[in-house]
Amino acid sequence: VMKLDHSYSIYEYSDYFEAELPEAWGEKRLSYLAKESRSAFVDGPFGSDLKTNDYKDAGVPLIQLNNIRNSKHLMQNLKFITEDKKHQLIRHLAVPRDVVIAKMADPVARAAIVCDKYREYIIVADCVKITPNHKLVDLNYLVWAINCDFVRIKAELVSTGTTRIRINLGELKNLKIPYPSRIEQQKIANFLDHEIAKIDTLIEKQQQLIKLLKEKRQAVISHAVTKGLNPDAPMKDSGLEWLGDVPAHWGVTKAKFVSEIFIPQRNKPTLNDSAGVAWVTMDNMKSAYIESTKQYIDDDAAKAAGSKTLRAGSVIASCVGNFGIASINKINVIINQQLQAFIPKYMNAEYLREIVSISKSYFELIGTAATLIYVNREGFENLPVLYFSIEEQKRIAEFLDQKTNAFAKLIENTETAIELMKERRTALISAAITGKIDVRNWQAPAISHSKKETNKEIVA
Repeated sequence: VMKLDHSYSIYEYSDYFEAELPEAWGEKRLSYLAKESRSAFVDGPFGSDLKTNDYKDAGVPLIQLNNIRNSKHLMQNLKFITEDKKHQLIRHLAVPRDVVIAKMADPVARAAIVCDKYREYIIVADCVKITPNHKLVDLNYLVWAINCDFVRIKAELVSTGTTRIRINLGELKNLKIPYPSRIEQQKIANFLDHEIAKIDTLIEKQQQLIKLLKEKRQAVISHAVTKGLNPDAPMKDSGLEWLGDVPAHWGVTKAKFVSEIFIPQRNKPTLNDSAGVAWVTMDNMKSAYIESTKQYIDDDAAKAAGSKTLRAGSVIASCVGNFGIASINKINVIINQQLQAFIPKYMNAEYLREIVSISKSYFELIGTAATLIYVNREGFENLPVLYFSIEEQKRIAEFLDQKTNAFAKLIENTETAIELMKERRTALISAAITGKIDVRNWQAPAISHSKKETNKEIVA
């Protein structure tokens, strides 16, 4: 991102924003920036006027909360209503170049310009539409400003609710944004369009890198678990499609012959946050080992619920919906009904955990579906397991521990880089919208001749 050291010469303190703004700037309520017409600043219809049984697969699209995200009007999971229904709700019409705002978190008061894919939309109850007065405000500046942290904090302060905050129409109308001249607004918007696009491109590349690292990590695990560490070992067909060829000296058995299967009780016990046996759910399965939890079950609560304790050194795995996730408990635990476990008898626990991690297709194939696919005790017992000496299993487990730690470090570093870029993104938007940087003389860098030629070649 280009460095801008210059700022405005004189600033004045804003009581509303509790920050300094350039002296020549003002502050304007969103209601002031809307067109002077009855339906220029409206929220969605009452729930009784637009029900889910009005939704169709085609027609006039609705704008819902999930369609307003990351400063964009997203064309995803669209619902539609008929033309007749649209005419009944005509007051709540939104068209391209209007601005839509979400009344509910997360985050509250996020805004986007209405997309031009359709001619007309209807907003739902939890959304607000503004038809801006384009003589007073630059459209792109308006959205950058509403989404700026300085303005969002003011929106959150006047919102209500605990689990999910909400801002009402009246408070939105009174919400203020910094207000430079119309020409400066356009300059600021152009600057942010250009600079934030560069940051977003870098973030996207880093996210792609994380995806590739995770795929590579899984490929390394799968190869080591099913092929071993000796590239010259003679191979044979395992008889199972997802395992393929395996070393000739390996056997294929079932989990029930090398481990006990542990099934938890189905009654949720009374939990506390300090004493007793650690309580494990899917939330605790994010790391390779479980060494502590945030919730516990004391002896009386465990007895009342009929809870069984799972001893340390077991391989805990998901049995509902999200398969291939497994952890080893380093402490005694009680697990909830979304989990089952293998207690290894003749296998290295770490190697068995990796077998579970590559067996997602097996669990999905044999699971029974209600709302979520569930794998019962028999499914766990019959999990195909590759069997060979404990010493070789340990060598593979140690190799994978080293490799996965290296991948984890790379992924962690990349995630840290993304967080820093996001912080830089937020800071740059706030700086531009509050005049901490002066972009009045900023111009987008011209594309060099060689770059233009390269672009032509790519298009060609």
